[in-house]
Amino acid sequence: MNKILIIEDEEAIADLEKDYLELSGFQVEIEHEGDKGLERAVSSDYDLIILDLMLPGMDGFEICRRIRDEKNIPILMVSAKKDDIDKIRGLGLGADDYMTKPFSPSELVARVKAHLARYTRLVSSQQKTNDIVEIRGIRIDKTARRVYINGEEKAFTTKEFDLLTFLAENPNHVFTKEELFREIWDMDSIGDIATVTVHIKKIREKIEADTANPQYIETIWGVGYRFKV
Repeated sequence: MNKILIIEDEEAIADLEKDYLELSGFQVEIEHEGDKGLERAVSSDYDLIILDLMLPGMDGFEICRRIRDEKNIPILMVSAKKDDIDKIRGLGLGADDYMTKPFSPSELVARVKAHLARYTRLVSSQQKTNDIVEIRGIRIDKTARRVYINGEEKAFTTKEFDLLTFLAENPNHVFTKEELFREIWDMDSIGDIATVTVHIKKIREKIEADTANPQYIETIWGVGYRFKV
């Protein structure tokens, strides 16, 4: 259930807004004074703020600015002021919408739903995490195709990246050069497996502290290679 804070000094208007929003399934709290409304807005978890412009204690412009310094939740500003300059100022301070009184409570509910849906989509898209493979100091970001060795980014060619990722995702499994060539180059080796050896050497130069004594990609003599964990 989404939680909404109404900061409105006119009790009748605040109660009417609260009734309509609660009928639509929202949890609603009211604060009538500006400074107290700001304190609740920044100290509690709300999904949306309905903010009147003219308030005792602190006006809506200042409240909006200070909420926006702390949180990115939707702010719907309401006011009896019809001047464009007030709308421009409110939106410029970070309000997501501006409604002029009097307005239909059903319109308020519709706008609240629209802003919450938009915010939910935005948060969901931002929360998509990259596909990461991490083993003993090696961090492979498959989504961004970047590799970090003990926190330091290293540049890898396309095939180097694909080969390292494949081995790291299949730890302790021994692969022949033919299998690796077929997997990474997507074709039979046709006598060209030296390419695998060259790429392994280049990868080791980037991930191993001592290429003569590799700690990650081991050579299994007479068979192939294995990523050791």
